[in-house]
Amino acid sequence: MFRSLTAALLIAAAWPGLVLAGTEEPAAQAAPGRSLLTGVDGVVIALYFLGMLGIGWYYSRQNKTADDYLLGGRTMKPWTVGLSLFATLLSTITYLSMPGEMIAHGPMYFVALLAYPPIALVVGLLFIPYFVRLPHTSAYEILQSRLGGGVRTLGAVFFLSLRLLWMSVIVDATASIVLVPLAGLDPAYTPYVCAVLGATTVIYTSMGGIRAVVLTDVIQTFVLLGGALVSLGLITWQLGGVGSWWPDAWAANWDPPTLGYDPTARISVVGVLTATFFWHVCTAGSDQMAMQRYFATRDAVAARRMYYISLLASAVVISILALVGLALLAFFRENPQLLGAEQSVEATADQLFPRFIVVGLPRGMSGLVVAGLLAAAMSSLSSGLNSSCAVITVDFLDRFGRRAATERDHMRRTRYVAVSVGVLVVLLSTFVGIVPGNLLDIAFKVTNLLVSPLFGLFFMALFVRWATAFGTFVGAAFGLATVVAINYWELFTGEPGISFLWAMPLGLLIQVGTGALASLLPIGPPARPLAETNPPE
Repeated sequence: MFRSLTAALLIAAAWPGLVLAGTEEPAAQAAPGRSLLTGVDGVVIALYFLGMLGIGWYYSRQNKTADDYLLGGRTMKPWTVGLSLFATLLSTITYLSMPGEMIAHGPMYFVALLAYPPIALVVGLLFIPYFVRLPHTSAYEILQSRLGGGVRTLGAVFFLSLRLLWMSVIVDATASIVLVPLAGLDPAYTPYVCAVLGATTVIYTSMGGIRAVVLTDVIQTFVLLGGALVSLGLITWQLGGVGSWWPDAWAANWDPPTLGYDPTARISVVGVLTATFFWHVCTAGSDQMAMQRYFATRDAVAARRMYYISLLASAVVISILALVGLALLAFFRENPQLLGAEQSVEATADQLFPRFIVVGLPRGMSGLVVAGLLAAAMSSLSSGLNSSCAVITVDFLDRFGRRAATERDHMRRTRYVAVSVGVLVVLLSTFVGIVPGNLLDIAFKVTNLLVSPLFGLFFMALFVRWATAFGTFVGAAFGLATVVAINYWELFTGEPGISFLWAMPLGLLIQVGTGALASLLPIGPPARPLAETNPPE
């Protein structure tokens, strides 16, 4: 229930004197003749977070059991859960990286949308019917029912590592790209802002449960979508029409267009399509945050509808954000005086959208979109913390420790876990900034490092009939080594390697291949049949 109040306090701390008065203007960052955030913006931010506070307080009174808290009683509506899944995976990383990618490297990544139809077919028809008929809270219980407790533990460790890195990048990106620059703070304050943001998220995560998370995610989806649409509309109006910002030539700073297979190119059509397909399939088929939403729906039909809604929302928002990036490129080239201190169009592309939010949007709308950006970050963090707490509790504490005697003890222990995970996320956020590249590069090299190794465990469990625990471990080792080598080849060798886009598909191919071969060796027991609670559809 403290979600909105503490977030509002965070904003007030970051912009002293601006939330209420709006009369101070940080010389290094404010646009000429206008404060960074006005008093109207401050009022909008306060009202927005008070509304979120009411939602959190309401649902904190509805949760009676751990199943209510984590899965919403398994009866949630597909469209709300679908938008929640989209908003959770969107976060500020995608919201800022897509326009920044368009500005700095060009529209090659936009072709990722062509991968969505096959993603929908594979996930909706192949994976979801398997998962929803299994009465689990943790996705990694599935691995134990097929390959044993050791593989389950490895899957839980992979997931926790993946989401800890993901949450760390969100905290760092929100602090360093949104809060610190817009507040006019010295970059040296970034670790402290990360700490406040992380502490804020920990406070509210233990309150409303997944119902509150889902509803606030839906609201934030429309807020962020509205902010992008208004930004696009205003730039179009100010510059005199779509033709004024639609590129009529390939910009000099954009990556050369590469249509066919070229593993050394940073971006190519085949590389983007392959990476997008594998990321979505791997995430939908192994990530606790996705699984938790399948389990929260009634049946396979509802879960499939939920996932399709999530994909549709993603396609719409990514399309709009890509167009926003092209419009921002033209806007700031036309108005370089509106750039902040030490900012340039190409070098600080990821910062131009939040910059436009405060210098280009009407009063009040700026405050709403900034609040939405912070809320999106904290929503993703809360979902990550909630899922991490579920995995730590179910896959480790309940298995290897003493079970909680009552539901109250269970909830109290979950809160302690949330605090511990939050502290670790803040500590890790101080290190992710050293990874070179823009936000898209960092997302693939850091937050996506374990996506395909984690999914490889599920692939072995579900689709390799002769899989063994030994073979699965061998495959995971080879797959992880491949992903790390591709992502950090230049760091290890000093020589450029193949594009980071190929890390997931090649890593998964090697993991499944070596795992299937190693499973043929007579080492360890064979896999058990996958237990089901309902007959297949």
